[in-house]
Amino acid sequence: MFASRPRRFGTFDCGGREVVPVQTVTVTRDLDADPDCVRAAILDVGEFMRAGGFDDVSVEGDVVTITNSVGLVTIELVLEVVDDPNSVLTYEQRDGIFEEMVTRYDISETNDGVAVSATTDFALQARLVGPLLDATVIDRQRRVELNAQFDYLAKRCE
Repeated sequence: MFASRPRRFGTFDCGGREVVPVQTVTVTRDLDADPDCVRAAILDVGEFMRAGGFDDVSVEGDVVTITNSVGLVTIELVLEVVDDPNSVLTYEQRDGIFEEMVTRYDISETNDGVAVSATTDFALQARLVGPLLDATVIDRQRRVELNAQFDYLAKRCE
C-alpha cells in the first residue's frame, strides 16, 4: 500500500524518471466527545471537507472535488473515497497536483472521549516542485486544513 512504500530521495526508476519522495503530514487531537458522534461527523464527507476551509467542495457519490488557493496557486483535486477497514475515512487523489496522495482519518476511544488522527501521504509531481509550490508549503497548508476539521469535530461533538 502507498504508506508502506520506501522513501527514495534523489533516485530514478528503471526508465530514468525521477522518483519523487513521499512526504507525510500527521495531526492528532484528543476530544472530549462521543466516538459515535465524531465518526458520524467525519462520515458526513461534504460538511467535514468544507470544515477544512477549502474554497469550494462538491461531493458526488464517492467523488469529492475540492478547490483551494495556496499562496499564488489555485489547486483543484479530485478525490475518491475508498474502502479501508482500518480507518473511519480514507480518500485518494484521482486527479490533481500530486503524483500520489492519500489521507486517512482514524479514531480511538480514550478515557475522556476520543483521539482523532489524520495522516496524509503525498508525493508532488516533480514538474510542479519549485519556488511557488513545494512540500513545505503543502505540509503547512495541510496542517491548517486538518486542524480546522478537528475544530469542527470539537464544536459539533463536544
